[in-house]
Amino acid sequence: MKVTLKNIGKKYESQEDFTLKNVNLEIDEKEFCVILGPSGCGKTTLLRMIAGLNSVTEGDLLFNEKRVNAVAPKDRDIAMVFQSYALYPHMTVFENMAFSLKLKKERKKIIEERVIEAAELLKIKKELYAKPAEISGGQRQRVALGRAMVKKPKVFLMDEPLSNLDAKLREHMRVELVKLHKTLGTTSIYVTHDQTEAMTMADKIILMNDGKIQQVGKPEEFYNKPKNIFVAQFIGSPTMNILEGSIKDGKFVGQDGIIQITPNDNDKRNLASYEGKDVSVGIRSERFESGGHIGDNFECTVEVVEMLGKEKILYSKLDDGTNLVISTPGHYHYEDGERHSFGFDINALHFFDTKTGQRIN
Repeated sequence: MKVTLKNIGKKYESQEDFTLKNVNLEIDEKEFCVILGPSGCGKTTLLRMIAGLNSVTEGDLLFNEKRVNAVAPKDRDIAMVFQSYALYPHMTVFENMAFSLKLKKERKKIIEERVIEAAELLKIKKELYAKPAEISGGQRQRVALGRAMVKKPKVFLMDEPLSNLDAKLREHMRVELVKLHKTLGTTSIYVTHDQTEAMTMADKIILMNDGKIQQVGKPEEFYNKPKNIFVAQFIGSPTMNILEGSIKDGKFVGQDGIIQITPNDNDKRNLASYEGKDVSVGIRSERFESGGHIGDNFECTVEVVEMLGKEKILYSKLDDGTNLVISTPGHYHYEDGERHSFGFDINALHFFDTKTGQRIN
């Protein structure tokens, strides 16, 4: 099912300002769409509006081009998986998964077939007659997914379903959810604050902040071409380095003149109208080269070395006090307090208008 939001807004009676304003979005049929953003950005409110749990103050919510603003949640042909598993502790796994079908007075044979089908797909068939307290957190999460699956909904809505799991299990469940989506082919809308979940699972990411959509697109677009400084720093770990300065004689010059960068020809053309104006430059931690062999080089002091196995993260400082985070291969040797020279990959720079925060294309 295709989900369309046209000029959607949400305002609570107790508030003067809108929580969400002018949200326009299309989620295609069979797409795995992740709504991403920090706490309080409006992502869960948006999901609850799609589910019908929150009313729509203004705008149109469409399912397959049909307006559903006033349609009750039970009639929207959706299923929702919450952060808390919300399983009935006195019921078995089978009974929890079958509960919604029993409420609809579905035939016993169909209930059994659907529950067993979902349990096999989720690899929890052996746990069907256990109580929730007798199974692991990962298995309880699968039960919650199975309870949604047996309804055979047109849209899956998931609100931070993996946040209660430990890191290793979250990693495993991310892969399992992607496999499950490919098997079922159901339109899925997934809310999270975890950019790793978004980058690894999504067909499409919607990044929100302060009730507004900042960027919509494929995961690689967020990493390689962020639309503004917020997106640039929210996506990627370590976060993108942002240096403030201005354009002088076609060059980017940092505020204290320590950093000077000669842009490549394409960036020079884009920056021509910014001569004498404030500009910020962003660079990912892995796009530096030790020894200053590419682009314009600079020196910094390595303050902390973080060893992650395949890579080392260098928390460094320029002489003017500006912090830089630099990633290097794990077998390179660095010590705290050392001075080192690095160069910029001038083909991997991101330029932003400092005043507006918007990307300079």
